Amino acid sequence: METTDFARYPYLVAWEVTHACLLACRHCRASAEPHPLPGELTTEEGLRLVEEVATYHPKPLLLLTGGDPLARKDLFQILEKAKALGLKVGLTPASTPLLTREMVFRLKAAGVTRLALSLDGATSESHDAFRGAEGTFQRTLEALSWAREAGLPTQVNTTVTRDNWPEIQALPDLLAEKGVVLWSLFFLVPVGRGGLLRQLSTKQFEEVLHWLYQISKTYPFHVKTTEAHHFRRVVLQRRQEEGVEDRALAAGESLYREYFQDGMEHSRLGVTDGNGFVFVSATGDVAPSGFLPLYAGNIREQPLLEIYRNSPLFQELRNKDLLKGKCGVCEYRYVCGGSRARAWAETGDYLASEPRCAYVPPAWLEKVGKHVIGR
Repeated sequence: METTDFARYPYLVAWEVTHACLLACRHCRASAEPHPLPGELTTEEGLRLVEEVATYHPKPLLLLTGGDPLARKDLFQILEKAKALGLKVGLTPASTPLLTREMVFRLKAAGVTRLALSLDGATSESHDAFRGAEGTFQRTLEALSWAREAGLPTQVNTTVTRDNWPEIQALPDLLAEKGVVLWSLFFLVPVGRGGLLRQLSTKQFEEVLHWLYQISKTYPFHVKTTEAHHFRRVVLQRRQEEGVEDRALAAGESLYREYFQDGMEHSRLGVTDGNGFVFVSATGDVAPSGFLPLYAGNIREQPLLEIYRNSPLFQELRNKDLLKGKCGVCEYRYVCGGSRARAWAETGDYLASEPRCAYVPPAWLEKVGKHVIGR
């Protein structure tokens, strides 16, 4: 079940192009505010980063996030450079008055490959309260329609908490109606402003992941989870139960590659914080994930790839045999590995066992049993 080695190149590079955002979302990992941070990467520095990423082989996906990328004045210079260099670019704008029909069409023309918009509730009341501003729900729906009109594929990002989970179950029909290609669910990690919200319990996690498996089978869009890597374990278990031959089990990740109409790959097996994924902050600091704010260097001082390949933090995160507790002996650790961000947020140890996984590996039972007998 061991997967492709991400030690040489990341699969996805996320760049927080600015800290600035007009919204005040309850879960925001960045605790974004209306104004940029002092010392954010300049246009020249940002273009150099894009140029470096374009030299990787294979070229990774480039995600421009924030804050709100639309708040950055040189955004279209960055997009034009990425397009000229052949990079596939995802963009996660906030649903503010900056996100107009004209803007959506400009983004499409500038080479954005996919637009990612957020819905954290199925009604304007719940979503707007979550996002801290009135009108965001309606504006998001309009933007999804404008993107469809422009021929720009969309995905919807949803933050899952204990409080909004009941309403999230009403979203699949709406997403199908809007023609999204991917539903990406971000399971709350208690960092930033999200530290004040409630996570799902371990039991609820398992129930939601099995529900998502059914959704993935019955709706026209794909389903992806962020910081709930054990969804991959659930999918593999369910397919085995159903007698479906799974290429992931039969041949490893190399043959388990599906593509959307926009050429973006389906989520790759084995990609986790620091292992295939790298995050660059607005000021150039490099972390394994925006949800795991431990910094291994800064691109102003050394190339991103050098930090990704050589920093002890990233090297440890890529070594699944260093994982502790039941994650360390789990037979799914190479395709899952648990949320390193949640492990750090809840225990202070990014190598600790995933705190919200209900699965007990047979090897863990055997290890615990031997320990008990040996006492």
